[in-house]
Amino acid sequence: MSNKKNIYFASDFHLGAPSYVRSLEREKKIVAWLEMIKTDAAEIYLVGDVFDFWFEYQHAIPKGFIRLQGKIAELTDSGIKVHFFKGNHDMWMFDYLPEELGIELHSDTLKKEFFGKKYLIGHGDGLGPGDLKYKILKKIFRNSFCQWLFARIHPNFGIGLASYFSKSSRAATGNEDSLFNGIENERLYHFCQDHLNHEQVDCFIFGHRHLPLDIQVAESSRYINLGEWISQQTFLKISEEGIELLQFTDDRFSPYTTINNR
Repeated sequence: MSNKKNIYFASDFHLGAPSYVRSLEREKKIVAWLEMIKTDAAEIYLVGDVFDFWFEYQHAIPKGFIRLQGKIAELTDSGIKVHFFKGNHDMWMFDYLPEELGIELHSDTLKKEFFGKKYLIGHGDGLGPGDLKYKILKKIFRNSFCQWLFARIHPNFGIGLASYFSKSSRAATGNEDSLFNGIENERLYHFCQDHLNHEQVDCFIFGHRHLPLDIQVAESSRYINLGEWISQQTFLKISEEGIELLQFTDDRFSPYTTINNR
């Protein structure tokens, strides 16, 4: 009988930022983590912003990240399901990664059931109240005509321009939006509360915030944010025993204690 039963989640690798050297260092840690979990992983969910920028031209993709891509191909070839979610930094993924690496690509939230419990999974950008400016930009960026227009730009210029602007991302500069400013300011917490008005979910899993969180939303529902790998290397493990928010340090796993919000 296979012991590959556990489900793993991680988010916000932001490979490519803030520099080649630091991105490569981070990529090697991610590959080491994947190597360790492959012994018992049934599925792996990479929940958005894997890359700090990604755009697929018809015959060109951003260079680099070959170690991660090779490891993922190895995992899917061995029968482990690997899921990618489009984030706000890498929403322009199309068919290259599914075809070459064998991943399952998701553009929106995904409902799943693990060990008898219901989960809602997504990157988390644009969910919850407020943030109208970004919600408008997201519709523009996801518009097929706008994507077609960008694809008309030569890859040397288009990828170079986007890489320049990615230097202002949280992966490069840090950002106060990654701080906890009270539960009343957590947009994803409010999204979870609203969602429970029309559908029962045992656990919501999101990324995007760059802040590991484990918040009780209702008596039988919780919201977990996966954090990031720029400095924290946090991830989630779901098994028959339950849910664990963990940290990968010095080639080992340890429990991660989140802010006590309740």
